Amino acid sequence: MVSIVENIDLNLAYKQLSHNSSGGICLFVGTVRDHTNKKEVNSLEFEAYAPMAIKEMEKLISRANEEWPLNKVVIQHVVGKKEIGEPVVVIGASAAHRDAAFASCRFLIDELKKTVPIWKREVFIDESVWVSAHP
Repeated sequence: MVSIVENIDLNLAYKQLSHNSSGGICLFVGTVRDHTNKKEVNSLEFEAYAPMAIKEMEKLISRANEEWPLNKVVIQHVVGKKEIGEPVVVIGASAAHRDAAFASCRFLIDELKKTVPIWKREVFIDESVWVSAHP
């Protein structure tokens, strides 16, 4: 399941990952931190080209399913303004064994940051900066 959302519901993400054959569920949550490069962050703002972002997320899930025996996968990313501590991305995988769940979550978040068209603006006290999501 993939989605671009205004707010992330972690309980819902967990429910979407639950599967009777899963002995392991891995849930990665990315949040807004209070600093970057020794500068104080006030908030983050996210924009996405949703149709393309969803298509790219679905491709990532297909790739993960080819590599690991997964039961369910969830990818959600927010758009809009988010404050310190708020969740902005959730990646989850459930599998019979924890190794597949852990490895696939790491792969999914790393590849999402490389390929999915979502843009982040860091808002500081004195300025704001759009950050390249795709180094």
